[in-house]
Amino acid sequence: MTTPQGRPELPKTYDPTTVEGPTSRRWLDAGVFEADPAADRPRFSMALPPPNVTGSLHIGHALDHTYQDGLARLHRMRGFEVLWLPGMDHAGIATQNVVERELAKEGKTRFDLGREAFVERVWEWKAESGGRILGQMQRLGDSVDWSRERFTMDEGLSRAVREVFVSLYEQGLLYRGRRIINWCPRCLTALSDIEVEHEEVPGELTLLRYPLADGSGFIRVATSRAETMLGDTAVAVHPDDPRYRDLVGKTVRLPLVDRLIPIVADAAVDREFGTGAVKVTPAHDLVDWEIAQRQDLPAVDILTEEAVVNAEGGRFEGLDRYAARREVKAALAELGLLERVTEAPHSVGHCYRCRTEVEPRLSLQWFVATRPLADKAMETVRSGQTRFEPVRYEKTFFGWMEQIRDWCVSRQLWWGHRIPAWYCPDGHVTVARQDPAACAECGAGELAQDEDVLDTWFSSGLWPFSTLGWPDQTDDLKAFYPTSVLVTGYDIIFFWVARMLMFGCHFQPPTPFEVVAIHGMVRDAQGKKMSKSFGNVIDPIELMDRYGTDALRFALIRGANPGSDVPMAEEWVEGARNFANKLWNLGRFVLGSIGGAESAPLNPPQPSPSSALADRWLLSRLEATREAVTAAYDGFDPAEAARLLHGFAWSELADWAVELAKPRLGAGGEDAERAGATLAYALEVTLRLLHPVMPFVTEELARALTGVETITLGPWPAERPGDVDPRAETGMADLQETIVALRRFRAEHRVPTASRPRLVVVAADEDQAALFRAEADSLRRLARLEAVAVEPAAPAVPTAKLLAGRAELYLPLEGLLDLDEERARLDRELAALDVERTRAEAKLANPAFVEKAPASVVAKARERLAEVDQALAKVRAQRVELSGAGR
Repeated sequence: MTTPQGRPELPKTYDPTTVEGPTSRRWLDAGVFEADPAADRPRFSMALPPPNVTGSLHIGHALDHTYQDGLARLHRMRGFEVLWLPGMDHAGIATQNVVERELAKEGKTRFDLGREAFVERVWEWKAESGGRILGQMQRLGDSVDWSRERFTMDEGLSRAVREVFVSLYEQGLLYRGRRIINWCPRCLTALSDIEVEHEEVPGELTLLRYPLADGSGFIRVATSRAETMLGDTAVAVHPDDPRYRDLVGKTVRLPLVDRLIPIVADAAVDREFGTGAVKVTPAHDLVDWEIAQRQDLPAVDILTEEAVVNAEGGRFEGLDRYAARREVKAALAELGLLERVTEAPHSVGHCYRCRTEVEPRLSLQWFVATRPLADKAMETVRSGQTRFEPVRYEKTFFGWMEQIRDWCVSRQLWWGHRIPAWYCPDGHVTVARQDPAACAECGAGELAQDEDVLDTWFSSGLWPFSTLGWPDQTDDLKAFYPTSVLVTGYDIIFFWVARMLMFGCHFQPPTPFEVVAIHGMVRDAQGKKMSKSFGNVIDPIELMDRYGTDALRFALIRGANPGSDVPMAEEWVEGARNFANKLWNLGRFVLGSIGGAESAPLNPPQPSPSSALADRWLLSRLEATREAVTAAYDGFDPAEAARLLHGFAWSELADWAVELAKPRLGAGGEDAERAGATLAYALEVTLRLLHPVMPFVTEELARALTGVETITLGPWPAERPGDVDPRAETGMADLQETIVALRRFRAEHRVPTASRPRLVVVAADEDQAALFRAEADSLRRLARLEAVAVEPAAPAVPTAKLLAGRAELYLPLEGLLDLDEERARLDRELAALDVERTRAEAKLANPAFVEKAPASVVAKARERLAEVDQALAKVRAQRVELSGAGR
């Protein structure tokens, strides 16, 4: 449907459901997001942090993707060839758990199927149920290049994984060894340090007596895990601890096991912990393992993979670790060797997937030697080849990288990249890029491949370059690597950012990305972490259904201050929906005001001193907003850009500029054309500036306004320094302050809407006087006045005096107010406020209330007293204003 002038007519109400789907399909059909590596344009590239194949869009994804989409759209509009590459992660543990749960419903386990059939079952699940988040990404407006979608288990990425594994092995940076690792007794797999989440739990400190072998007494040791004493191979003391100097070198008889173990001196012992003597259990504690390596102690593993006591535990065999703890303490108590047990909460590691307490376990695993890789990554950041935004997160990065341990990369799973290592009957290891036919060392043809798979983060650590075709030097890799920006939350710096930097700097230098833009976590309006148990989880899909995608995106970005957590409440999304409606109504007004031209002029008439103040002011404010918004985007502060655009579009453009333009538009002629053209240009620029954050409503309005097919390919609004007009902005500020002061006076004194008083303005100087004369009609209309007079002094009749910036305003009171009634009303209000203040002061002066009432109640009482004081000051000022009037 079109207007008589030939322009499309917008519906009266903005309905996101009629705009978002068709707009998204039009973009995809036109291929506007597909990147061309041969294009003769500057490049901008990002690799989307791959969501898990098991996942669905949550509020954190919505923030992360909106941030990235804004950057992608911004750079397309500015003439860059943009590649935003999407994909998914196979999520080894999570996906295997999902499929195993499905099997459990059938009364089966993966072992009933066997490895090959189970992996086929996972692929079937992935095809049918996995990846639903990709459709939700389209719903969110993600402008990714869908033609380049990747998956961490696809053929190309699997080849890259094997190449990296073999290369690291050949370089001596990847090895197989027996070390203490983090073990999940439920998932039955090793975990890396960053996959272990520590939390404080109730615990205990048990004090035990170990008899000296020579019968001369006891040595007292403290432990938080009494059951592990079954695997003790020494007692350690600090070499400088005088209490135990004479005991070093002696032996004790380990209770319940009857094993002789030595007393050794080692500097790792904390003399302040417990008794200063500690039991050493090398197979079940990292520090103890390191002591054992220095002291040449054996390691005794007492637990099975399921954390059940094995045969090394003697009579306790078959008990799980918690039952064994109880039984061991009871047995020691019977022998008189349990001195005491005290409560002692302590931090315990939990599996990040299933929340099971992690077990430190001595295990034969594959490890990456991270120190050389970490040093390269840190140097890349120190040299500025990669920088963090905000820069404070570099400290977080360095703090962890400087303490990094070798990375356990093998996982005891069936779903994932199987480790490319084979073993012959003689135990020789063959690591190869292609499946070998014989042992590389002895030539034996009977080979068995390692049963384990690689840590999911191993493959995702290659993401910025493996997705571009590495190890081949493809056109995409040459054109779009290093990637320009990585956008992610601070919670994943260690999980993923560090891994990518280590691998990228080593295999595809100089760096995988030039900027790491960090945002915070989305929390509820009170700053609490969202959790189902708290009942405060916000579903982004529901919010998009209710308020539209643009509203959700704008609400998220507006609160996303760089690197800080993002508070979110549904009413804020509702407010953003209202902003979208405001834009829609503004678009309808402008479309109805600009006549029959086929499109709005890209460049309106250049402002001159003879141009209307409203036009010069609007163009000046528009240019200032364009410059500030662009700087905010470039400074990785989209929240500031969103706030600036909201303020300009809602207040300055949709309210002030429109109201000032209405009489000019209604009058017709050349001035009306100039007013309409200026409004249309300002709206078009505003829509383009907002497009990175609110792509759907801005696209629909811009198409209707300009007739272009899309604005998602630009251009970005050009710089127009000639529009900057400080004098116009100062003049408009004087006019706005005057109108606001007059409106406030009417509201506070309840001046009837129909009343039209006369206004006398005493200007600060001749320039201001000329301004008020020229804008008298606008002032009269917007402040609902009968007339405006600019005089050198105040009138001789009774008036109310107002101050508006540098100007003095006088409203003759005759016929405006019933002064006696107004004074009486103010006196009654003052009396009521005085009574309330007296009561509030008395309440707060009462020690019984202040000391016994809840702190929140006392704080609220103090807040109310402050509010009463503010109200009193305001009413007193109004009363003084009227005290001499009319007498």
